[in-house]
Amino acid sequence: MSDPYSTLGVSRGASEKDIKSAYRKLAKELHPDRNKDNPNAAEKFSDATKAYDLLSDKDKRAQFDRGEIDAEGNPKMPFGMGGGFRANGGQGQYSARDSQGFGAEEMDLGDIFEGLFGRGGGAAGARGASGFGRRPPPPPQRGANINYRLKVPFVDAATLKPQRITLGDGKTIDLKLPAGVEEGTQMRLKGKGDPGPGGAGDALVTIHIDPHPFYTRAGDDVRLELPVTLDEAVNGAKVKVPTVDGPVMLTVAAGSSAGKVLRLKGRGFSTKSGGRGDQLVAVEIELPEDLAELSSRLEGWKDESDIRGRFGL
Repeated sequence: MSDPYSTLGVSRGASEKDIKSAYRKLAKELHPDRNKDNPNAAEKFSDATKAYDLLSDKDKRAQFDRGEIDAEGNPKMPFGMGGGFRANGGQGQYSARDSQGFGAEEMDLGDIFEGLFGRGGGAAGARGASGFGRRPPPPPQRGANINYRLKVPFVDAATLKPQRITLGDGKTIDLKLPAGVEEGTQMRLKGKGDPGPGGAGDALVTIHIDPHPFYTRAGDDVRLELPVTLDEAVNGAKVKVPTVDGPVMLTVAAGSSAGKVLRLKGRGFSTKSGGRGDQLVAVEIELPEDLAELSSRLEGWKDESDIRGRFGL
């Protein structure tokens, strides 16, 4: 995905409403269920979802507009930080060494004081900078930390499925995701950084949750827009619904209107307290592509209810 604005077909000054409207239009056109014979639709649908996730987040959109992150949400490395990203060979995993000029090493101020007062020449040099004898040598420094970004599939994040990551030394380890994991969660692996005289540094793993073709996250809940036919909405039906834990049967009550939200308890993301959020299923009524038969069946019938009366019209 080169540019999220181009992907959604909106201008850089587009409002939140315009962005949401453009995404909903693309999502309906490109949804895999409607394009089973078009292998490119799923990829375009995924790109549109990624673009919407970035542009619908005010902070990320501002960062992208300022050039601080790219279209994938990855930070752009400024000049002078050194190191650069390096591939680890794992699925979608990348690492970047910490710049030694940004806190990875401690500055030895003793060398500065010794340069000012001399190294043992005269009384000041004999006393050292503190005036109470020569300062002891600094302790050996630990190795630098190493930053890693781990891409986690949406369903794996929701169900806390263990993830495998390949470290800079070529070794692979299995990670247990923490309860309440979310985008940007950071995990520290003690002693898995660069070696040093005072011991190895740490590995800092930042979690990136991949977008899903039809699930979205709402806090600890998972949201799904479920298409139902007109007769299912009018007469009621039992339909199969996907969840992050596998498909379940859901009862759509007779007379269900578009936008009605049904709740599946405990089918969402894990919470920091150890529980689970829910899955919210929003009903979407889809009319048949060929309306001729439906139109003929409704001929002479008109709904006389005042459905817009609450607007005062």
